[in-house]
Amino acid sequence: MPPFPLPGRAGLLPLAWTGVLRLNRASPAAAPEGRLARDHAAATDEALIAWSAGGDRPAFNALAARHLPRLHALAQRITGSAAEAEEIAQEALLRAWQQAARFDPGRARFGTWLYRIAANLAIDAARRRPAAAMLAVHDLADSLADPGLTPEDSLALRQQDAALQAALAALPERQRAALALAHDQGLSGAEAAAILDTSERAVEGLLHRARRFLAARLAALG
Repeated sequence: MPPFPLPGRAGLLPLAWTGVLRLNRASPAAAPEGRLARDHAAATDEALIAWSAGGDRPAFNALAARHLPRLHALAQRITGSAAEAEEIAQEALLRAWQQAARFDPGRARFGTWLYRIAANLAIDAARRRPAAAMLAVHDLADSLADPGLTPEDSLALRQQDAALQAALAALPERQRAALALAHDQGLSGAEAAAILDTSERAVEGLLHRARRFLAARLAALG
């Protein structure tokens, strides 16, 4: 079974799913009739998770490949750690595989269900770590990679980025999660609310407080 690529500081970090998918579910002795004809690439998430519940590993591989980059980005924004985000993304997918039969498409979209698992894991992880250790560096790396910047501009961007990351790290975990879902992931208020298991009004409140705090913190730095 091929590994899945995961964005990382050194390019691509492989996720070896062979061992993960072997846990807690035995492979069928023979593929059910029709499984080989399934078009995993074109199938909806809901179809793929239903097939996964029946032991279809390629179906779940397709789901993992689809959602892994966004899971990693969400977890990294909340925790501020690329390495921890990798573990959270893997754990979220493992739980989805183990609990595939429990997914109810009548209650939520698959993406909402999966990202709620990842967001909860990331929030719990962030609460266990000091804010000073939660400074994400991917935005800084992007600014440093621009060869068109003058040394003065590069320094200014590094300072701005460091200030922004420090301000983000000082936010409460759920406010960071709301920002990650609404801004990084581009989700609607309703989608973010479903993932955070709260109301749209509560998400708006989280976003408002986060933006106000960030604006005040950055304004104080001049």
